[in-house]
Amino acid sequence: MTATATPSETRSTRPAPDEYAPYYGRYIEKVPDGDVVRTLREHRETTSAFLRGIPDAKGGHRYAPDKWSIREVVGHLSDCERIFAYRALRFARADETLLPGFDENEFVKRARLDERPMTSLIAELEAVRGATVALFDGLFPDEWSRVGNANGKAMSVRALAWTIAGHELHHLGILRERYL
Repeated sequence: MTATATPSETRSTRPAPDEYAPYYGRYIEKVPDGDVVRTLREHRETTSAFLRGIPDAKGGHRYAPDKWSIREVVGHLSDCERIFAYRALRFARADETLLPGFDENEFVKRARLDERPMTSLIAELEAVRGATVALFDGLFPDEWSRVGNANGKAMSVRALAWTIAGHELHHLGILRERYL
């Protein structure tokens, strides 16, 4: 059996509440039922199309003075997806190292995202998503249920995949509701 022959029921099983900290439930609940790898793959196209529709001149827009700009939201999506995918890789490989948390606000503050064009940020997000899909697409069924610890919280590989998809949906909803 090859890794890409992962049964779809493994990838379609929504994580149980004991597979993640309650905070992540708000993201996981946004993801439609079905194969989460397919969802991630499809989102790559739909999210890119949506973001490409935002003019570069609007990329620095904030809906309030203390909120992130559109560019910063896009950069945040890439940063978080990389971190969540890295955690999934470590946990899938049965690495028992306790992984640290991160401060997403400090990441955004130091990334100088408003100095980059939207096209650059979108291309980066597409590349990150391609790597994420390849990672999850290559997992064997038993790897999806493996659990690790990040920031003092236990989380399964499956929950990380669903969190990545839901985190994106969360921020796209905010962009639609408050920015555009």
